[in-house]
Amino acid sequence: MRFELFIATRYLRAKRRQAFIGIITGISILGVAAGVASLIVALAINNGFRQDLQERLIGSTSHVSLLRVADDGIKDWPPLLERLSKQPHVIADAPAIFEQVLISRGPRARGAVLKGMIPADERKVGDLLSTIKEGSAAALDEDEALPPSDQPPSKETQNNPETSQNSTTDSPDSLAAVHARVAAMPPIILGKDMADNLGATVGSVVLVTSPQGELTPFGMVPKYSRFRVAAIFNSGFFDYDSSWAFTRLADAQRLFGLGDLISVIEFRIDDIYQADQVSRELEDAAGKGFMATNWMEQNKALFHALRLERLVTFITIGLIVFVAALNILISLIMMVMEKTKDIAVLMSMGTRRAQVRNIFIAQGVLIGVIGTALGLLVGYAISYAGGHYHMISLSPEVYSIDYVPFAPRLMDGLLVAVVAIGVSFIATLYPSWSAGRTLPAESLRYE
Repeated sequence: MRFELFIATRYLRAKRRQAFIGIITGISILGVAAGVASLIVALAINNGFRQDLQERLIGSTSHVSLLRVADDGIKDWPPLLERLSKQPHVIADAPAIFEQVLISRGPRARGAVLKGMIPADERKVGDLLSTIKEGSAAALDEDEALPPSDQPPSKETQNNPETSQNSTTDSPDSLAAVHARVAAMPPIILGKDMADNLGATVGSVVLVTSPQGELTPFGMVPKYSRFRVAAIFNSGFFDYDSSWAFTRLADAQRLFGLGDLISVIEFRIDDIYQADQVSRELEDAAGKGFMATNWMEQNKALFHALRLERLVTFITIGLIVFVAALNILISLIMMVMEKTKDIAVLMSMGTRRAQVRNIFIAQGVLIGVIGTALGLLVGYAISYAGGHYHMISLSPEVYSIDYVPFAPRLMDGLLVAVVAIGVSFIATLYPSWSAGRTLPAESLRYE
């Protein structure tokens, strides 16, 4: 052990005449530990929310989307889809249609985004169909039934077919006809919050109205069609669960009168962090008139807010470490005042001024290292327990998840440790400089 470190550890362990200095030293260690532990826990929570949000977003939507800028949709999309599927980093692709619609059931109505898709391809680029909690998406995989009628739904089919017998005759033939008409309707999958607001369950009949409409002798008339609720999904994201609905691509094309057009081609890639580069490559490969977007661009504001929150959290809770550093400063200044005679004796025996300074620097850094080690231990223990046992509950209606996610990272611990020990080192500079200026003759004159 080096001479300076040996003296520093002896000073920390020794019983002092002034117990107040020892109390301040203990408070300094606890302050550093509290600051480090708080930072580790706060950063783990921030990182947990970011990871959970990113996983849900990426799982729910495609990584890259290709749109047609000039026209109303993408024509002759099968050969384009086959050509783009061979681009580097592309592992899956799917055609889709996105349109704003009004979904109603009886007196209740909700605005929604209706996505027309091919279920087998949709499962390759997104995970929303795997979050179905009620019913089954198997109806979307079946061959299309008879074309839906464009006539407004009758009163009995606006309600659940199981309860429709209250408004019809008790004839078995009538009930069978109602069930047959419902079964012939195209299927639709609703989000959980939307289904709750509409009062719809699996098997209910909803009216989907397209605001685009069609031109008739009486002017522009909205197009509408009846759909049968085949399933209800619950992704955990309020925006999706309250405003998204899925149906088959052909049913959506028929509703919107698009023919064989699609509005977007979605892609899943092998490296989500290369989405910017891949989107540019797909845009160039598609040719003029196409525009590509990716999950980073679509959620840029959200992830920027999370990064800003992380920085503010680091600065705010880092003030605890700053206060602990002030305690280290006070403790060392009082230590220098108490050990003036010892310093003079050491210097008269040949100890150099640089060695005296190093003694108090080592003492302050030891306080920082001990506090940092305790803080890291406590912080990671709390983060592990919180993430493993879901100790902090949340309201899923507000936060979309029912517990606070913890995701501690090793890099966060290294960063916090460097900052805490660095602040502790800075706090030792003035006391160590003051100790090095001690004059042995003046200090021992009256001894």
